[in-house]
Formats: sequence, structure tokens, C-alpha cells
Amino acid sequence: MRDTRVIAPQLLDWYDRHARVLPWRVPPGGGMADPYRVWLSEVMLQQTTVAAVKAYFERFTALWPTVEALAAAEDARVMAEWAGLGYYARARNLLACARAVAAAGGFPKTREGLQALPGIGTYTSAAIAAIAYDAPETVVDGNVERVVARLFAVETPLPAAKPELVALAETLTPRERPGDYAQAMMDLGATICTPRSPACGICPLIHDCDARAQGIAASLPRKAPKAAKPDRTGIAWVARHDDAVVFEERPAKGLLGGTLAFPSAHWDGRDLPPPGLAAWREVGHVRHVFTHFSLSLQVMVGDLDGPPARGHLVPLRQIDREALPGLMRKVWDMAQAAIAA
Repeated sequence: MRDTRVIAPQLLDWYDRHARVLPWRVPPGGGMADPYRVWLSEVMLQQTTVAAVKAYFERFTALWPTVEALAAAEDARVMAEWAGLGYYARARNLLACARAVAAAGGFPKTREGLQALPGIGTYTSAAIAAIAYDAPETVVDGNVERVVARLFAVETPLPAAKPELVALAETLTPRERPGDYAQAMMDLGATICTPRSPACGICPLIHDCDARAQGIAASLPRKAPKAAKPDRTGIAWVARHDDAVVFEERPAKGLLGGTLAFPSAHWDGRDLPPPGLAAWREVGHVRHVFTHFSLSLQVMVGDLDGPPARGHLVPLRQIDREALPGLMRKVWDMAQAAIAA
């Protein structure tokens, strides 16, 4: 590894010319970023791609342009707008955090203060502090881990390598323009120092990368083998009564928490009865992969002869497919033809 003091200036010079244009980002030299927009984007980007987040971010900021506006929003409306991003605990924490910030009169300006808010951990607090307040905090996401692993030729597999990568990343963080530097590292990992086939020939740090010098850049960072995901099974009931279908709100905590869903059982640890008496018929199975398990859900449809014993009726004309979580969209897509028959 060469003199690490040259890395930040070289990277910032590259960023000034090649920064990605993103709806939540202030361009280089454009002044300080809005902490609300930084926070919202970082929460949305957790385990979700930039391409997927852009439209959601623009819709959220059009509906709720300030943290105070989001804090005053109805939970159900926010959960409906969040549908498709997944990991619904993030949406619940989003509302809790917005309300805490609004009550306090604004976002804290220190990493410690930010990390005390609901749903804000080590990474997000560092990102807000650096990007919104230009604090010299080290921001380490998956892109940054990859860049640092290659710069220093760290061969320890992830996740065991994380503490070492954070410590090495801290040696590179500059005191001048730390917010731009943090975004430059992310952009470098996203556009040049990519997981497969890194474009080393056009990298601004080509002469400072130990992994490239050793010919092992494409193989880093190494990853420990993943354990196989367990399989679960369950059942979902799509019940029609007149021109409406039965839905229920999922429990606030747990899988798909707080979302609108078809009554279901077994796959989430709940052993609950169907929504009422009906001549149930199976229309198929849907497959869905969660973070920790794979699911096969049996889809049953039927016509109720009275009000549901579980859940509530939603008129067919009011069903918004895009407002359903991904698993329930699959259920609805499979059941729709049978329901309409």
C-alpha cells in the first residue's frame, strides 16, 4: 500500500467530475444536504438497490416534504406507500424516528445523538453526520467494504473481516469534505470497484490498490459460505363476499408488520383459523424468499356466506395491488382469476 494520505484527494477529484446524480444528493460544491432527505434515502437504501429506491424517494418527498409532515402522516398511508420496498420494520422505525425528530425540533447533529433515534444504527448515523453535517465520520456500507478490502488486500472472509475493514476505512477518512468523500467511496464501489469484473483500468486509485498489484482484486472481499435457508410452508385464504375480499392488518411487530394482507397461518408461527366458512379450493402455491427462510404458501380461495370472522372486507375496486407487500401480491396474482370467476 502506498501513502494513504493521497487517497482522499484523488478520490475527491474523481468525484467532482463523476458523481452520480441522485434525487437525494447535493452535487459536489452544492452546499449542505438536508438531513431529512439524507436520512430518508439511507433508510430506504438498506438492503434495496438505488434503482428501486429512486421512485419511492421522490413519491415520499412529494407527499411528505419535511420530517414534520412525515411525522403527522397516518401509519396505514405510510405503510401502503412503502409497499414493495420490503422489510416493513424499517417503515415502522421510519415513522417512530420522524415523530421523535419532530418532537425534538430537528435532527441531532452528532453521530451519538443520531444513533439514539429509533432505527438509526452505526452506519446510518455516520452517513447522516458526514453527508448532512460534514462531520469527519467514517461511513462503511457494502460498497465501501469492497473498496477497502481491495485497497489493503484484506483476505479475511466477511463477515469476520468487518471490524478490520472499518478500522482501515477510518485511516482514510479526511477532515476536509468528509461528506463528499463518503459519497465518493460509495460511488466508486457502485460504478467502478464492482463485485464482478471491477474496472481497474479507469479507477482513480489504480496505483494505490494492493489487491490489483497482487492480481486478486476480483476475488475480494472473500465471503464465508452461507448456510442454507430453511424451508417453511403455510396457507393463505383469499375469501370473497359479494364484491369484496377479506384483508387483515398484520401485527405491528414481526414479518410484514403493519401491512395489509390476506389472512394466513403457520408460515409465521401463528396457528389461526380461516376467515370464515367457505367451500375452499386450492389454486396453487406461491414461492417467496425472506432473509432467513424460503416459503411455499398454499393459496386457497372461497366465497363466504356472511361477514368474515377474521379481518375486514375491502371492495374489489379499491384493491391496490402495488400497495400490497410482495408476498401478498403473488397471492393476489394467483387468486385473482379464480376470484373473478
